Amino acid sequence: MSLFRKRTLPPVALAACATLALGLTPAAAANTVPDGPALAKQLVKKVDVNGVNRHLIALQRIADTNGGTRAASTAGHQKSAEYIATKLEAAGFQVTRQEFPFTYAETLAEKLTAGGQNVPVIAMEYTVSTPVGGITAPLAVIPVDDTSGCEATDYTADVAGKIALIKRGGCSFAQKQETAAAAGAIGAIVYNNTDGDLNGTLGDPAVAKIPTGGVTAANGAQLATLAGQPVTLELRAFQEARTSYNVIAETKTGRKDNVVMLGSHLDSVPAGPGINDNGSGSATLLETALQLGSSPKVNNAVRFGFWSAEEFGLIGSTYYVDQLPFEQQLDIALYLNFDMIGSPNAGYFAYDGDNSDGVGAGAGPYGSAQIEKTFVDFMQAARGVSLEGTDFTGRSDYGEFIAVGIPAGGLDTGAEVLKTPAQAAKWGGTAGIAFDPCYHQACDNLGNIDRVALDRNADGVAWALGVYATSTESVNGVKPGKSKTAKQKAAERGAQRNFSARAVAGDPHALTA
Repeated sequence: MSLFRKRTLPPVALAACATLALGLTPAAAANTVPDGPALAKQLVKKVDVNGVNRHLIALQRIADTNGGTRAASTAGHQKSAEYIATKLEAAGFQVTRQEFPFTYAETLAEKLTAGGQNVPVIAMEYTVSTPVGGITAPLAVIPVDDTSGCEATDYTADVAGKIALIKRGGCSFAQKQETAAAAGAIGAIVYNNTDGDLNGTLGDPAVAKIPTGGVTAANGAQLATLAGQPVTLELRAFQEARTSYNVIAETKTGRKDNVVMLGSHLDSVPAGPGINDNGSGSATLLETALQLGSSPKVNNAVRFGFWSAEEFGLIGSTYYVDQLPFEQQLDIALYLNFDMIGSPNAGYFAYDGDNSDGVGAGAGPYGSAQIEKTFVDFMQAARGVSLEGTDFTGRSDYGEFIAVGIPAGGLDTGAEVLKTPAQAAKWGGTAGIAFDPCYHQACDNLGNIDRVALDRNADGVAWALGVYATSTESVNGVKPGKSKTAKQKAAERGAQRNFSARAVAGDPHALTA
């Protein structure tokens, strides 16, 4: 994997350039921690990349001895989950295993032939399967606008019996293929609206109507020149109802009505061990939890979620949020998500909580902007790394949290999108290839990690946890302090009942009680 780790400058040189730009010596920058809570400073020092890497080695060996995968519901995932759960239990955390149902899907065939050439295509998660050998039909090119293929009016009558070629954007993949199917299309090919492969999901097997796959923007443009010509699309997948489980761990200390929650998905895709996606996030959260301890001196309780079945449509995290009554959702002050934080051709991104980039889904719930600023300020001041925003696209486990109004943020180092020349100049690495060239492939192994990026992001995780375990006042206005105990709450309810009874009885002193 050394090919994908070539850089315009070695990591040490890059760090030197960044720190000199800040007016710091390399040695000073390596040990500089900005002003902040004592807990945050302590955790940054204690959370070490070597500890994180040891957990990655464990996940690699678990995959190697269980069919090369850690996908949800497989033995590889179960053993990964137990590795994490038992370590947290031994450290004294309150640990629960939350089981849920889902539909397991595994690709059996993905092939597209057009103009006598094979075109790389990726089957959408939960797609309808074609027969063996595929389907052959003329290609119908759907006109491009901001919502290509989203409305019935995008399709003319002659789409019937054809395979629709649709540009990404404006609505979900599920809606595009469903609308195409309603117009009579027998298959759909969605091409990307940015550089890189298109890995997509229909979200739910129940909404799948026709075989649907994704191709790159460049291949989509080439296919668009073949309107009316026959193409052959073969997409086949195995699907089965299964169960998996999340691992949830919480500190014994800190107020329970203003919980700071951090999460990462533990499952890989069926194709590989998923060491960057998302062993990197899970290993970092595990090491951070162990260094924090189960009974730290914190104002706010800290909860960790290790999600399963993220790769099948954010199923584990969505199930978790949806099972919480509204009052328990209110108990979560904020959610921090870490999905792929050691990409081999790393970029440095924070979720765009304030929508300062002005693209895509818009700002997160109130408090998300403040979370983004916490990450941006720390990474710039302490590590000399300038972050870029990344949109809340709904591609990771923050999705259901922000859907119910919980402020969110987090870090990532990029997936299948190609690194630009400007990004390579700023961060190092190689322009024109993906941030993670092994995204969703068997080669996402221990050789697919940039440990410099992993180390920097682990520091960012530790810092944010320490800041918000101390106080979330900047996010939700809750001042540091202990929450009321059950006994105190019961006493208040009793006093209120007594006051109400006296008022009804006409006690003139009731209003001064």
